[in-house]
Amino acid sequence: MKIAYADPPYIGCAHLYRDRPDYAGEVDHAALIARLEHDYDGWILHAAATPRSFAVLAPLVEPTRARWMAWVKGFAAFKRNVPVAWAWEPVIVKAARKPVVSKRLVLRDWIQESITLRRGLTGAKPEAVCHWCFEMVAARPEDTLDDLFPGTGAVTAAWRTWQRKFTLPDDPLPALPPSDSARRGRSRLRNPS
Repeated sequence: MKIAYADPPYIGCAHLYRDRPDYAGEVDHAALIARLEHDYDGWILHAAATPRSFAVLAPLVEPTRARWMAWVKGFAAFKRNVPVAWAWEPVIVKAARKPVVSKRLVLRDWIQESITLRRGLTGAKPEAVCHWCFEMVAARPEDTLDDLFPGTGAVTAAWRTWQRKFTLPDDPLPALPPSDSARRGRSRLRNPS
């Protein structure tokens, strides 16, 4: 199955990335969600917990039947003169297949994980959040993952470590198909740890 991981600049925040070579202005979220629905069996979309973000995304997501989940940040960026910290984010997930209930993992629609620091790009996702997203989208190690906004390469690196969970310690990584981004030469693994 084909799975997309979309962690675009959040609505109203594209200006934070204007010095990046791949900067393209504000993301057209209607076009992005249409692409996710058309081209992928399952997908993950990170968003901001702002009124504008909800206003734009809710009507676009509702017909997809995707699920709104939450990444709760135990340690978040606390800013001066902001009395209530932005300490959670919506994560919208359209499962590629029905998640399996097993003794291996209890699935919850939220995760608590602190933000990353000094990863080279504001908003780089922690490996644990990525792994949780892969479980929520009901990924399997043989699936293809396309990281649509590769940034630091953290998502692609997390995909590889998640896939390794399904191998024995002495086994080499099984022959898995490369991600769409890697095939197109877009994977940017710069200091992923």
